[in-house]
Amino acid sequence: MSEFDKREEGFEKKFALDEEQKFRAEARRNRLLGLWAAEKLGISGEAASAYAKEVIAADFEEAGDGDVLRKIMADFAAKNVAITEQAIRAKMSELIAVAAAEVKTGK
Repeated sequence: MSEFDKREEGFEKKFALDEEQKFRAEARRNRLLGLWAAEKLGISGEAASAYAKEVIAADFEEAGDGDVLRKIMADFAAKNVAITEQAIRAKMSELIAVAAAEVKTGK
């Protein structure tokens, strides 16, 4: 195997690892976001964990964060919880940093 092939293989492995970590961080962020939203909705215990799983599942509907945001906003609207889209987006940004740090440390 030439030096170029070894470098290319190394870059491919790093890319795959980075993408896996990104996926894990986004899933963890969605779980944390679901738990946060559950608290705002007055949901606790096992029901909160189940709601967090629903939020994670919502992320598989389409690419990007729009599907998660729409789910939470619809749930808040249904329960008359007054939180703006900007506040939810800010929480998502805050939690992705927390989730990424947790994934990197192996939590």
